[in-house]
Amino acid sequence: MGQGLWSRKAWAVVASAAALACVAGAAVSHAAAASADLLKVRLGGDAQQTRIVIDLDRSASARLVSDGAADRRVTVVLPGVTAGKGQQGGGHGLVHAWMVDQTPGGARLQMDLAADAKVKRRFLLPPADGVEHYRYVVDVAPMAPAEVKLAKASAPKLRTKLLPVKAELSLKKVVVIDAGHGGGDPGARGALGFEKDINLAAAKALKARLERSGRYKVIMTRETDAYVGLASRVRIAQRADADLFISLHADSGPEPGLRGASVYTLSDKATSRSAQFVSRDDWFMKASLAGDRGVSDILLDLTQRATRNRSAAFAQTLVANIEGKSPMLRRSHRDAGFMVLLAPDVPAVLLEMGFISNVEDEELLRDPARRDGLMNAVGDAIDDYFAEATKLAAR
Repeated sequence: MGQGLWSRKAWAVVASAAALACVAGAAVSHAAAASADLLKVRLGGDAQQTRIVIDLDRSASARLVSDGAADRRVTVVLPGVTAGKGQQGGGHGLVHAWMVDQTPGGARLQMDLAADAKVKRRFLLPPADGVEHYRYVVDVAPMAPAEVKLAKASAPKLRTKLLPVKAELSLKKVVVIDAGHGGGDPGARGALGFEKDINLAAAKALKARLERSGRYKVIMTRETDAYVGLASRVRIAQRADADLFISLHADSGPEPGLRGASVYTLSDKATSRSAQFVSRDDWFMKASLAGDRGVSDILLDLTQRATRNRSAAFAQTLVANIEGKSPMLRRSHRDAGFMVLLAPDVPAVLLEMGFISNVEDEELLRDPARRDGLMNAVGDAIDDYFAEATKLAAR
């Protein structure tokens, strides 16, 4: 099945998670149903109660993923709602900043709260009293001292350690660039030096290319010759709520004549290993009101399928953009169980930019102008991927 359909299924299951027997049927019906369009977001009220009103052209349901009590971040998902290019705004009352962005299966409202507060109630208002559209309402109210104390006691590590590195709300797509190897892990060796240096130079070139466009927030797993563990690289992407992860490497082979780039995505056999990167705070683990592990397992499976489909879509776009600009292996799209590809909720690819064991490929990757040309092609692929994802979500 296509990328958009699987993603719509995942979010549809979130909306119907309380009905275990109807999970599959509900997912299909939501995917096929006509979507609602986001018209406007309005805020009102004060520090005693702040109201967020989402104007919609049709009726829609929603799912509260996080009420803000633990880390002052509220997340509400509206399956099947089209947010287009998204909307965002500054604070008002208890809300420090807010954003509505487009996910593959619907719109996602996120709010950073300015004080210890949480969602008090949510409801849908139909057209009435001269208002011709639907309104989804979210009320936020301060937490009582006892609630704050309980929240701090039950999640001290989350509040004191994760909150400072929480991703800032932004409509810019978040791209994590991973320069493979580093520090005491030099990677493969070529005639002119080590792989780790090629990877870092390419990562910096890609970062510059993406930032010039103004469309992306770019995060590097390393910016110096430092060692970063493989699991840490995955968690950097997850903490940043990354929209895409790309790991840059230079291949090595036993035959010096072997050359060309290739792109890897996660193999079927390695999917089960993704469990090590699942947290109880992930949306698919919170989705069941009854805490039913069966629902969470289903949602995890659908999330992984959606992520793999999106990874494959980007890999195909990447191959298409690189072809003609750099040599490619005959079978240029491959799969493997690389750890950096294991995040169940972040589309990821590993790009082998060429063979450091081949003289021509190594010279290409060490030449600044030719390396920049290759990274420009990668940047074009990223542009094309997100443009296509936006078109699919808006259909």
